[in-house]
Amino acid sequence: METILVILVFGSVFGLIIQYASLNKYNVISAQSKLKNNTVIKTILLTIGIGAILLSVIIGLGLASFHVKPFVLGGVIFGGLIFGSGMAILGYCPGTLAISVGEGSIDAVVGIIGGLFGGLIFTVLLPNIQWLIGLNLGKISLFSAIGDHQLIYYFTVVAIGVLFVLGAFFINKKEKTIDKKWIISGVLLAVLNSIVFLSATTNRPIGASTSFPYIADLLAGTTENTYFSKIATPGNWEMIFLFGAMVAAFIVSVIKKDFKFRLIYSNWEKHKGNSKIKRIFWAFIGGFILIFGARMAGGCTSGHIISGGMQLAVSSFVFAIFMFVGLVITGKLFFKNSIN
Repeated sequence: METILVILVFGSVFGLIIQYASLNKYNVISAQSKLKNNTVIKTILLTIGIGAILLSVIIGLGLASFHVKPFVLGGVIFGGLIFGSGMAILGYCPGTLAISVGEGSIDAVVGIIGGLFGGLIFTVLLPNIQWLIGLNLGKISLFSAIGDHQLIYYFTVVAIGVLFVLGAFFINKKEKTIDKKWIISGVLLAVLNSIVFLSATTNRPIGASTSFPYIADLLAGTTENTYFSKIATPGNWEMIFLFGAMVAAFIVSVIKKDFKFRLIYSNWEKHKGNSKIKRIFWAFIGGFILIFGARMAGGCTSGHIISGGMQLAVSSFVFAIFMFVGLVITGKLFFKNSIN
């Protein structure tokens, strides 16, 4: 019970941080896919930059361990492209879906349903698409590459961390925005993830997408396979974590009187109209694609890009690159025409 409460608290804090900077909003993420709003990418870069330095110190002190995702070439590349495409169509990522549901977003609910189906189908198809996911090249990171040369390692971590932070502020300067909430959220996400990494807390990184096949397989009864055995523990952890995020978002939105059932947001209406059936259809498809891609790659925005990026893992950076390519290309094509 104490472990569950700890996870719920971490999930609640995560939800509040994301909600504070509106990183879960459909309009923000969909605009990112068209490079019209870079709040998401700025926050991620800042989180990775600060988090990489902070986490390296914590691990160096023996207070935490690395949890690097393996570099599975096909899964990371194709999964990244598919994930980015789903994120553009849906307008949410796995972690922000739960937070937006807490605020009353109906399209996020549909996206979760689509994601559950995506997770289920992935479990069923995995034995047949293992060839596409490809060869496991191992857990490659800056630490594994440098080895025991601690001075070189820490110097490089600081240099890379600073570059990421500078990159975030460079993008912000180009945008000429005055909103500073993304800075606070980026710092807090780095601190939260580092705390979650601690051996004294949960000894794992933050993640979200594993909960989808976990829940789907439980509901469908497709648990007698090696894949479910592999995801059972992290899937359960992430389910509790996301539940905490959803509840926290709900409480805050009610207190602020922002809670409202919404299906169609202004960015969607601008490009796709106000048809509810159309939005429901594409939210389902987007959710399906999003989670299927995440499971191919072995992670998502929070579990792969942020948590892996903080560990300076090669697999996570490659995933991030192809996710961004899939996100932008799909965003440009899918939202090519404006109705209004």
